[in-house]
Amino acid sequence: MNGHDPNTTGLDYYLVGGAVRDRLLGLEPRERDFVVLGASPAEMLKRGFLQVGKDFPIFLHPVSREEYALARTLRQQQGAVHYGRDVTLKEDLSRRDLTINALAETGDGEVIDYFGGRADLQNRVLRHVSHAFAEDPLRVLRVARFQARYACLGFTIADETLALMREIGNAGALESIAPDRIWLEFDKALGGPAPEVFIEVLRTCGALGRLLPELDRLWGVPQTAKWHPEVDTGIHMLMVLHQARQLSDDPAVLFAALTHDLGKGLTAADTLPAHHGHEKRSAELVLGLCRRWPVPNRYRDLAVFVAREHGKIHNIEELRPGKVLSILEAADYFRRPERLQSALLACEADYRGRQGLEDRPYPQAQYLRTLAVSAAQADLGTALESAASGSDVRELVRRVRLQALSKAMGR
Repeated sequence: MNGHDPNTTGLDYYLVGGAVRDRLLGLEPRERDFVVLGASPAEMLKRGFLQVGKDFPIFLHPVSREEYALARTLRQQQGAVHYGRDVTLKEDLSRRDLTINALAETGDGEVIDYFGGRADLQNRVLRHVSHAFAEDPLRVLRVARFQARYACLGFTIADETLALMREIGNAGALESIAPDRIWLEFDKALGGPAPEVFIEVLRTCGALGRLLPELDRLWGVPQTAKWHPEVDTGIHMLMVLHQARQLSDDPAVLFAALTHDLGKGLTAADTLPAHHGHEKRSAELVLGLCRRWPVPNRYRDLAVFVAREHGKIHNIEELRPGKVLSILEAADYFRRPERLQSALLACEADYRGRQGLEDRPYPQAQYLRTLAVSAAQADLGTALESAASGSDVRELVRRVRLQALSKAMGR
């Protein structure tokens, strides 16, 4: 690819990867990446590029800030990467994960396809380029995420690729992935268009049980059919996740929806299909997961609150004012009102994530919002001014808010 850009004039470079794939799909590319052949790091620096790669040379264009990477060969088991003037375009593309990502394009718009990527795009198939796919087990999660992103276009995973993903899991390779890399893929999937598809793919290839056993054990666990016509807790979770994505694009809300019922996987068999006390167990499992993965505090705090309180919120109209105030305090509502708003989205998703009840109204959310505003607008100033010296201010504030709630609830 050659153009009139003085920084790239004379370079042998090609547009690669996602930008080519998405253009062929008729989608707007999110970003553009390039591969450079026959150049050295010194030459790129001389042209004004900024080097940012650690494992291998990646450079940012001084004006566009787009990435230009020197062509490199497959990553080896030891983590070594070879790059140099002798690496060909085909060698560079062969190290990529999927055929649809192993496409290149010249400056004239000619697509270079060594591995059948265009046919797989046309046939809507996600297929690995070679068995070297297995050298990075994180690719199992990446394929699951690609399937979630493109499921709406009719994509499926090739049988041989799904078999290789199972093989990677059975070999114990998934356990070698650093927690921060795992979490990054989950976080991206939760912010994507179909997070439930991501979870389904991981379960299908056996990866979910190795990465997130707390979630995987929900399948096969029954719930009371009266309240959960879908019965199976794992299916319920997928339905909740789908509903949550319709209500919000905040990954923290999706994480709360994903984890709110983890405790049902630990319910004693002789008490099924009832799940008494699962809220507390769920919150404890969320905390354990957040110690294992670098989950942001905002996600963790929201998920713990939803896990503990979603059952009470579903029945908010039956609660006494003191219980309602305790919920608001547990949400830290008076300092962080946005947490309650996010929690109510996750609770609504849980309520609607049931077979045949997907469109059912959730008036509990608006009712609790109204009560929360009443408590927040309670006249604390007058009460504090008239308080006797030495009074317990915290208890006084709570009493005033409780009175406001009682009035709002007609109690």
